[in-house]
Amino acid sequence: MPYRVVQWGTGNVGRMAIDAVLARPDMELVGCYVTSPAKHDVDVGELLGREPIGVRATNDLSAIETLDADCVLHMPLPSAQVNADDPGHDTDVLCGLLASGKNVVTTVGYVHPRSYGADVHARLEAACTSGHTSLHGTGLNPGFQAELVPLVLSGLCRRIDRVLVRESSEFSRYPSPQIIMGMMGMGKEPDEYVAHSARYRAWLSGLFTESVLLVADGLGVELDEVVVEEETELAEETFEIAAGTIAAGTVAAQRWIWAGRRGDRDVIRLEAIYKARPDVAPEWTSPAWVTRIDGEPRIVLEADRWLTNGLLATAMHAVHAVPAVCDASPGVKTFLDLPLIVGRHTVAP
Repeated sequence: MPYRVVQWGTGNVGRMAIDAVLARPDMELVGCYVTSPAKHDVDVGELLGREPIGVRATNDLSAIETLDADCVLHMPLPSAQVNADDPGHDTDVLCGLLASGKNVVTTVGYVHPRSYGADVHARLEAACTSGHTSLHGTGLNPGFQAELVPLVLSGLCRRIDRVLVRESSEFSRYPSPQIIMGMMGMGKEPDEYVAHSARYRAWLSGLFTESVLLVADGLGVELDEVVVEEETELAEETFEIAAGTIAAGTVAAQRWIWAGRRGDRDVIRLEAIYKARPDVAPEWTSPAWVTRIDGEPRIVLEADRWLTNGLLATAMHAVHAVPAVCDASPGVKTFLDLPLIVGRHTVAP
């Protein structure tokens, strides 16, 4: 029997996930949750610009919770960023879905839910126990590059002094004003960005702190603290990107660091460089992806261009996780708890 899947969200990542589910012989799309009233009761095929497929989208949460389904691919914009009045909305939704008997794979964090405190973790575990279900958080970075890659490489080491993972991304072709300008704050005046950054920093740091602590768990190391650093660069001229206009003098690049420390040294260090276009902040030059383990042996992986479509990669890793999550015992499942997730049914005929 195929896994019965519900898609939550039809944005850029959600649409790619739907396409992938429809193409897999071991999955069946049985439902779709949307927030837009204009999408309610519209055939999912029509939302994707294809022929109707017989599954209609709904904005009725209770209809999703009562639906007969094995797994929900949960891919909304994160509530901590888009819903200031209810930043815990995602946790509430996840608990409801899990308790209703549906496994969940989410791309809004939760790669290491214990990072959010004992109360959140206990609520999620209780919901899993009630529904006999499992929860897994995944993505690209966080969700794969910052956690799974260094953990896999660590298996080659006799001694580890420090783990470094760096992402350097430019968003000139990312077609989402809501994420680039709204969530990330690109194109904002410096004073406006400072006011905006408090919530953005809390949300982003929550995600990457999860990653630091997951790697620490995998390596069996106790950290004393996780320190966060941030700096920005302003645009020297006005230019256009897919998400809108970046005016001269507004934020055009960000550099973030999350350092898990023991004593006075970094043990696990995650860096993220975000640019509105490649030539901004030239002093922050780096390959697109760097993973380095200092120790015995020293391991360095660098890629000037690791992949061509991060949105697609995010969607696919979530879709490929569905069988492992559905077949797992009830509970919160990180990468440390699941078997290797691979791209089954993807080899071209």
